[in-house]
Amino acid sequence: MKRIIIVLFFVVFTFSILNGKEEYIIPDSAIRLRVIANSNTFKDQATKMEIKKNIENILQNDLMKTTNKEEASLLIDNKIPDIRNMINQYGLSYSLNYGKNYFPEKTYKGVKYVAGNYESLVVTLGKGDGDNWWCVLFPPLCLMDAYENDTRDVEYHLFVKDLFAKYM
Repeated sequence: MKRIIIVLFFVVFTFSILNGKEEYIIPDSAIRLRVIANSNTFKDQATKMEIKKNIENILQNDLMKTTNKEEASLLIDNKIPDIRNMINQYGLSYSLNYGKNYFPEKTYKGVKYVAGNYESLVVTLGKGDGDNWWCVLFPPLCLMDAYENDTRDVEYHLFVKDLFAKYM
């Protein structure tokens, strides 16, 4: 009987992962990054992605060394002048806010991220009428996509759980 219960548990668990039905709430100890494009024109979307990549480059090496939210928050706060200097080189109007910001619900690779107000660095380019890009800066989930080529959704789903467990 115990064997049947264990097998059923694993079947249900695997089925829920493969179907992407699990809802995941990003812990309060996480910090997000969001870059919102001026519009959905090709040029504005390409600029958004360039700026996103440059922000990652400014933060990436140091964020990988942080071990808790306080360290990560202090690092991001100290790097804001560098981020502003980089964005100023584009000659765009923009706003930058580091604090509590609203994020809509999102499902990515079988993981559903719940809508809510999260500590985050949000950069809005121009009017902010375009599609946005976002990720989790701490723990450093932003780096997952940089290293992933053909990773399956299940592997990403388990990676998210493992990473939050490590840092939380």
